[in-house]
Amino acid sequence: MTAVGGPRGAGSPRTVVVTGGASGIGAAIAEGFKAQGDTVVVLDRAPGPGVIEVDVAREDSVRSAFASARDRVGTIDILVNSAGLLTESPIEDMTLAMWSETISVDLTGVFLCCREVVGPMRRQRWGRIINISSQLGIKGGTGLGHYSAAKAGVIGMTKALALEVSADNVLANCIAPGPIETPLVDGISEDWKVAKRAELPLRRFGVPAEVAPTALLLASDPGGNLFVGQTLGPNSGDVMP
Repeated sequence: MTAVGGPRGAGSPRTVVVTGGASGIGAAIAEGFKAQGDTVVVLDRAPGPGVIEVDVAREDSVRSAFASARDRVGTIDILVNSAGLLTESPIEDMTLAMWSETISVDLTGVFLCCREVVGPMRRQRWGRIINISSQLGIKGGTGLGHYSAAKAGVIGMTKALALEVSADNVLANCIAPGPIETPLVDGISEDWKVAKRAELPLRRFGVPAEVAPTALLLASDPGGNLFVGQTLGPNSGDVMP
């Protein structure tokens, strides 16, 4: 795929920040943008070469990480919020701590990161915000009430944000993957995964490389220019809106 347009003109490289970009879906998305010539900054809780460390649930950490990203690349054209947390418990047995941790990372973290880029994107009159939700934010999931609630919140917040900023050519959208073979899903019980595979029309989970092209589409020009507040679902058929 060749580089696509952006605020610097058609075919020019853009600057991309990917949270949770050190592994899983985030890493595949980061590699996809790099492959088409964009400059990518990875923000992640896990340290690594070239990675800016961040705890997306902490306002001070998010502010510091985005300041470091701007020092490195200047303006941020595209934000992909892929950082996430996944644990498992029936609601009846769920502790408030487990609930709060998931909401803090999977929903509040998306809000904090979006807030960092919206103003500058509006001033440059171009930006793309891509939030990774989940099909469970649409249909719910047994043992994943906290995760489902957070991901539903991401979809709702993204729609509201799109209404607020799209007139300034800042487009916010969601990707709601189905279960994907990533380290995030590794921590879920095998019983849950077996049952979920049996529900899927494809009878298999996806892999990160099958999700990344959706992010590239949403950020592309002209391919992504009419997506506003949408939720795209590479989900093995688990949700058919």
